[in-house]
Amino acid sequence: MQRLQAYKYELMPNGEQQRNMRRFAGACRFVFNQGLALQQQNHEVGGKFIGYNAMTKRLTEWRNSPETPWLSKTPSQALQQSLKDLERAYKNFFAKRADFPRFKKKGHGDSFRYPQGCKLDQMNDRIFLPKLGWLRYRNSREVVGTVKNVTVSRHAGKWFVSIQTEREVAQPVPQGGIVGIDLGIARFATLSDGRFIAPVNSRFKQHEATLRKAQQALSRKTKYSNNWKKAKARVQKIQARIANVRKDFLHKASTAISQNHAIVCIEDLQVQNMSKSAAGTAEAPGRNVSAKKGLNKAILDQGWYEFRRQLDYKLAWRGGHLIAVPPHHTSQTCPNPACGHVSKLNRQTQAAFRCVACGFEAYADLVGAINVLRRGEAVLKQGQDIARLACEVSGAVIPPAAGTHRGELAA
Repeated sequence: MQRLQAYKYELMPNGEQQRNMRRFAGACRFVFNQGLALQQQNHEVGGKFIGYNAMTKRLTEWRNSPETPWLSKTPSQALQQSLKDLERAYKNFFAKRADFPRFKKKGHGDSFRYPQGCKLDQMNDRIFLPKLGWLRYRNSREVVGTVKNVTVSRHAGKWFVSIQTEREVAQPVPQGGIVGIDLGIARFATLSDGRFIAPVNSRFKQHEATLRKAQQALSRKTKYSNNWKKAKARVQKIQARIANVRKDFLHKASTAISQNHAIVCIEDLQVQNMSKSAAGTAEAPGRNVSAKKGLNKAILDQGWYEFRRQLDYKLAWRGGHLIAVPPHHTSQTCPNPACGHVSKLNRQTQAAFRCVACGFEAYADLVGAINVLRRGEAVLKQGQDIARLACEVSGAVIPPAAGTHRGELAA
């Protein structure tokens, strides 16, 4: 089977290369915005969507126009990739996978992509990019596979290169059995076998005070002044550190779980809805706004959606499967096979679970993980033979819906 994988490194360009990269990113942003404006104008007069092939003819006109001569100094393939990104954004909108495309702003997601023409010299820690020449990069690991495309991006004042490769790998055999996971705040992830992963709390417990002071200093500066740019760079540096800490934690956690389990059951959480503001309106103000604000911060700090995304593709790499189950009442349902009582009174505190019907007691997140596991088992019983086969191939036995497995957990 074929595997697509990306390797990201920090670039170390000289002054001239940095200026060229900023110019290339600005040209790609200009082409994207021009294409988006043209699509909107065409729609207003009743025209049909302009495809990529027709857009490339407009790109030739823009490159040859005396008003935009600087476009000709940018690699044409990078500009063409911007039009492909625009077409992909429209297709995602039409398929209801994303919002309507928006105009790009300078300093937000500056990047450009090469589909070909790049050369990688790993022995000397350098990469060749068209119209930029050879650039040094921080070679932290070996690139494996055939290079398909290269993306150059800027983040927090630093330039990075992402190299996407393709290679043929043997059909993976998943390792381990099936497990359920309950995501939370006090515990980042609680597994149905009793283990748990402590949260990293990368932002609001370790860096919030530093970030707040930097943002306050930024707010007192005259916008776009030299001091404002320096203060903004400090804020970006802190935010980048926060993001890197969170990303490192999520990668390590998702890798450990995917390596040891063939099937992972997880709640299908709607994080965007869970983290909505409770402020309300002037006519109907919300309640417990301050508490809800703190909860929203904690939820977003955990990175639940990114954790699920990483689990999904890492399990697929190893031949495993991810099963998303409905999250309703997972922490309010008694896991005792002889009971199964559902009530909000079962969980009167955040940590403790005590069934009001049978008296079963356990940690609330563990109860949620057990119920998530059982809902995943129910999905398997409904006909997902591929996922069941993955568990059988790994030598694991899917626990029954009732019996000694539940009794052992209850004990």
